[in-house]
Amino acid sequence: MDSSFLEFNLIATCPRNREFEAVNELEQILFDLGDEKAKAWESEVKGLILAYTNFEPFEAIEKIRKYIKEGPWRVRVLKRIIPIEFVVKTDLEIISKLCREKISSRISPSETFRITLEKRHTDLSSREIIDAAAKQINAKVDLENPQKIILIEVVGNATGISLLKSEDQILNVTKELLREG
Repeated sequence: MDSSFLEFNLIATCPRNREFEAVNELEQILFDLGDEKAKAWESEVKGLILAYTNFEPFEAIEKIRKYIKEGPWRVRVLKRIIPIEFVVKTDLEIISKLCREKISSRISPSETFRITLEKRHTDLSSREIIDAAAKQINAKVDLENPQKIILIEVVGNATGISLLKSEDQILNVTKELLREG
């Protein structure tokens, strides 16, 4: 596996067969925001691109949200932009270890959580992945109104994981544009 594939901190969705345009659009947005070294590229999954920005991923989402508000016409093909804190090889033991070492301490036993999983190009079952992550967390599960969300994005051999305070930390371009309207 190409190790550079593991160096991403944003995932973006776009319509199928518009990946090339989405790559250019996301790179241009990040460049306009001041990250001249940002890089985006097509993933092995249709309608999904990966990117690396020098901005902290949650900060990047907020900057892009503001950018869209100031100029909604500048976003034509990007649909969702997802912040990624950690990227590991798609392997149950590695996912479990990351959740134990990097995520569990950020969810207190008095808080509630849920796991949101999107998987593409993997033979692992959703149940296996969710169990590997959940068994590391010492808190109650709340599927409806959790205080924290463990987001697991599997893209073939790479898995991106983030701890979200709310779903609003994922940028949904359509929702942003509708808020403006």
